[in-house]
Amino acid sequence: MTVVSFVHMDKGTKEDYDLLMSRERAHKAAHHVDNVLALLKAAGDLPDSGYQITRFEHSLQSATLAERDGQDEEMIVAALLHDIGDGIAPDNHSEFAASVLRPYVSERTYWIVKHHGIFQGIYFWHHIGWDQHARERYRGHQWFEACADFCEKYDQNAFDPKYDTAPLSHFEPMVRRVLGRAPFAWEMAPAAE
Repeated sequence: MTVVSFVHMDKGTKEDYDLLMSRERAHKAAHHVDNVLALLKAAGDLPDSGYQITRFEHSLQSATLAERDGQDEEMIVAALLHDIGDGIAPDNHSEFAASVLRPYVSERTYWIVKHHGIFQGIYFWHHIGWDQHARERYRGHQWFEACADFCEKYDQNAFDPKYDTAPLSHFEPMVRRVLGRAPFAWEMAPAAE
């Protein structure tokens, strides 16, 4: 197995970094989507959450709602993956999911996923002593209404055990296409707030 020549990154050569990039691309092609889907499936294994369906089922239902509403593939995948961080980043799950999606989706979709957690607060934060209008700090942002619509149409109402939800196998090809894209050029720039 070929390895880099350096033990300190500042001593690496172009050949070293070409090798690392080719390995990274090969690993990504072989494992990235499978790892993301495994994380999504693991949401169904979270301890009893108190909801009538699992977080995995919630994700499938969100994606089904988005698809049936005529959303494009990118938004359907965003709806499917918007809560993948619940199990390992419960206090910033929105940012976690947005970070996973960021290289492969538009700035708009990234912003919606990143902020959906605070936008969801409108539905329940007043019950737990938090400011249910916290999302108002983003009022006037170009994607405020899009995020509010995402939460209203595909998140807050996606906990119905009787809803005819599509299976993961239906969405997997979409996930492979979206996460298989070349990274957007904007992704290299700082994230829009």
